Formats: sequence, structure tokens, C-alpha cells
Amino acid sequence: MVKLSNCARFTMGYDFYAFMDRMKYIKRWQLMRSVREENIMEHSQQVAVFAHALAVINNKILGGSADAQKAVLYAVYHECSEVMTGDLPTPIKYFNSNINGAYKSLEDRACDKLLESLPEELRGEIEKSMKPDTQSYEYTLMKAADRLAAYVKCLEELRCGNNEFLKAKKSIEEDLHSRKIPEVEYFFKKFIKSFSLSLDELNGI
Repeated sequence: MVKLSNCARFTMGYDFYAFMDRMKYIKRWQLMRSVREENIMEHSQQVAVFAHALAVINNKILGGSADAQKAVLYAVYHECSEVMTGDLPTPIKYFNSNINGAYKSLEDRACDKLLESLPEELRGEIEKSMKPDTQSYEYTLMKAADRLAAYVKCLEELRCGNNEFLKAKKSIEEDLHSRKIPEVEYFFKKFIKSFSLSLDELNGI
């Protein structure tokens, strides 16, 4: 095996962050008529904010010990494989176990391909966020934050008069409450109503 000199390592190019930058081109909700299109880059940012909120609620309100940084990093990278696979609409992804299993394998391979586009010294650190511990509570919070972001998208579309999202809103709301996650219930109680307000209403005008 040929070992690279330090000089060669610093001059060699890697594609990982160029791939990440392409998240802005991958559209969500492709089977739905949307008033405003949403891409997976902005979605991931919103999920990261919500995951952080849920972790902070866990720590400061519920007396837990969730790792907020881990929850945020799980969120940042949770859609990154889609720069290679595209966004498969939820009704198709979960149509049956065969499709879901095959897509999961494709996502895993895409993640491996992305990790290969990093310098070897960085891969382990990024892999911890890109391939999360699915048994951890931080992962549970991140998945809930993902659904919260979808719910807020429904509220936004409905506020604009787009009834295409009525059924999705009902389904996502039922799913979120069925998870019985205290942090989510707190978020609903304290924050969700504000997402249906206009800027003037938020400012108290």
C-alpha cells in the first residue's frame, strides 16, 4: 500500500462538502402541490433546530440528560444520502417492507460512498453523525423533530390556503402524539400555535 506524503494529503481534493452543498437541489414533497417548494438542505436545518429544542426541553424542563449536540448532528446529516438517491416520497418508501428494506440498503450504500469522499482522518467523526445510534434517545428526538418539521410544513401550506396538506397534517399530528414523547407534547403546548400566525400577529400588531 502506497503511503501519501503530508504534502500529497494536503493537495489532494475531496468531494464530500460539494456533495453536501447539493442538498439544496433535492426537493421534498414531490407528489404534493406546494405553494412553496422545500429542499432537503433547509429541511435539515429546521430539523436540527427542532432536535436541539427537544434536547434542551429534555434537559431543562424534564430533568433529563440528552446530548443536544448529538441530536443536532444527527439532524444535520439525516437526509444527506439523498444527494445520491433523491427524495423518495413517504407513501412509496413505506408502501411495504420490501421497498423500505431495499431503500434502506440504498441509503446505507450512499452514506458509504459519501464517507469515501472524505479524507480518511475525518471519516470516523462524520460517520458517527451520518450513521447514528438508532437505539439512543437523541435519535428518538431527532426522528420526532423530523416529523415536527413536516407538520410545520403542513401548517405553512394550509395557512396559504392549500388544502392539499390537510390529510398529511392530520396523519402527522396523530403520529406525533402516538409516540408519547414528553418533549414533543411540551413543544406542541408551548410553540405550535405560533406557526399559524402572520408576521404582524407574531409582532403583536
